[in-house]
Amino acid sequence: QSQLVESGGDSVQAGGSLRLSCVASEDIYRDNCLGWFRDVPGKEREGIASISTSNGRTFYAESMEGRFSISQDSDQNTVYLQLNTLQPEDTAVYYCAARGIGYCTRFLITSAAGWSYWGQGTQVTVSS
Repeated sequence: QSQLVESGGDSVQAGGSLRLSCVASEDIYRDNCLGWFRDVPGKEREGIASISTSNGRTFYAESMEGRFSISQDSDQNTVYLQLNTLQPEDTAVYYCAARGIGYCTRFLITSAAGWSYWGQGTQVTVSS
């Protein structure tokens, strides 16, 4: 069954760090573009970062690079999102998503449209 399963969300103090995990089924993971998005209350879903699983190339949304880092473990079909120096405005539900197939480009992470698969989300809450 094609699926994405996120984990790692938690409640942390401002300045803290978390690592989110997304385990993908083999059919989704192989030779595909996977990404992370988040839903902040009152805002549209926003892209964070993406990674091409075949070559490890990464792309970041303009406002997200620096504190957030995407990586993968291809042996585990897993994509990670490292969140550092978290702030209360980072409080959101974080989602893993996958395209149908192919490589990431810098433009794909700018919109939630066109992503074929979504996980159930994992909650990150940052308190001041």
